[in-house]
Amino acid sequence: MRKADLVTAISEKTGVPKVDVLVTLEAFFKEVKNSLAEGENVYIRGFGSFIIKRRAKKIGRHIKRNLAIEIPEHYIPAFKPAKVFVEQVKDKVTALPQEEHED
Repeated sequence: MRKADLVTAISEKTGVPKVDVLVTLEAFFKEVKNSLAEGENVYIRGFGSFIIKRRAKKIGRHIKRNLAIEIPEHYIPAFKPAKVFVEQVKDKVTALPQEEHED
């Protein structure tokens, strides 16, 4: 499902015009990004949490030049689904077709 599909589905289920759904969805994404950029996690009960994860400093390797390089400590955004969300997906989803597993 892409963003356009999501907008269409929400619009059909709620009766709200697509343009209003799109504006709302974009505002939600922007607020989540801004909160994470400021170091503040976003918690949505029953859905999950958008959190900041710390990646420790480590030594990597530049393969073509065979050089060791230092990768500094950095932070990345992550999503942690709520327990209710995980259980709902486990209960509903059966085995996926083989081609979707290969990535």
